Amino acid sequence: QHGSVYWKTGAGQVLTSLSPDLPLREQLQACFSVSDCPVWMDSSTAAQCRQLEAAVGGARALSRLTGSRAYEVIWGQGLGQEEDLIAGPGPFSLGRFTGNQIAKIYQQNPEAYSRTERISLVSSFAASLFLGSYSPVDHSDGSGMNLLQIQDKVWSQACLGACAPRLEEKLGRPVPSCSVVGAISSYFVQRYGFPPGCKVVAFTGDNPASLAGMRLEEGDIAVSLGTSDTLFLWLQEPTPALEGHIFCNPVDPQHYMALLCFKNGSLMREKIRDESASGSWSEFSKALQSTEMGNGGNLGFYFDVMEITPEIIGRHRFSAENHEVSAFPRDVEIRALIEGQFLAKKIHAEALGYRVSK
Repeated sequence: QHGSVYWKTGAGQVLTSLSPDLPLREQLQACFSVSDCPVWMDSSTAAQCRQLEAAVGGARALSRLTGSRAYEVIWGQGLGQEEDLIAGPGPFSLGRFTGNQIAKIYQQNPEAYSRTERISLVSSFAASLFLGSYSPVDHSDGSGMNLLQIQDKVWSQACLGACAPRLEEKLGRPVPSCSVVGAISSYFVQRYGFPPGCKVVAFTGDNPASLAGMRLEEGDIAVSLGTSDTLFLWLQEPTPALEGHIFCNPVDPQHYMALLCFKNGSLMREKIRDESASGSWSEFSKALQSTEMGNGGNLGFYFDVMEITPEIIGRHRFSAENHEVSAFPRDVEIRALIEGQFLAKKIHAEALGYRVSK
């Protein structure tokens, strides 16, 4: 996610003249101006994130323009390896979007940046290998760069200018995610037997590909229940916010998709299972089935680690009389957890423009 690849001057010529007698690695290993490229786990670009947000009028303005603010403040154990991280428990910035990573490379290694003739995302890099020439960035994966105007689907001049000079020519023109970008390279025809009429469609990122692969349509919503819970939404009229992310839709160029991440996912459910169901999912399910929908008006929100959406920590329980209480009976606790988690997902999905029909 959000990985970038830096092709040095002359690499494009090498890419178009690959010998089918040699492996790709042998022919391309000298084609890159940056050897260690950043990915989504990068947490070293807080300064560049602040600069980008300031250049366009703040975090909310950047979110309206590109679909996301520049960085999230995450609570946890900082590594203490970068000036913008805090060693020990506390807040630190996860500046993972590609535009800010490009800005850092330009600021700290301007020679490498000046030697770069093309910048690809990991998705368009892979497509370039099959194409035998530089593949364009697609609108959907390009939405995760803090550089693309999601409404107009063009690079934002304000964002480009805040990150690095001549960046637009290094990125190339973005294209719809379903675009055919060309025919398969003769390298793959001759070396691996691909039919010469095989067409290459623009590659996209993992989250847009998940929406497409699950065949979501307008009005659909998908929930991934993992260590962190993730929500995928198909949106017609998005409302970008400080929480969550809006991308161009990979299937329908006129629509959008949203992504919401909730840090207190399965680990939180496992904790309540251990505390209230003797560590048994079977007992957990029985307790859930023994209580009525709505939980008699009892409601709970459970955040043992600082949540991303929204930024909050702690366990918060409310009785049917709307009084905060310190504990629930075990079966009420289990339903309060499940209903509270899904109610939070609904609320934040609606804040991004999703409408849940009854």
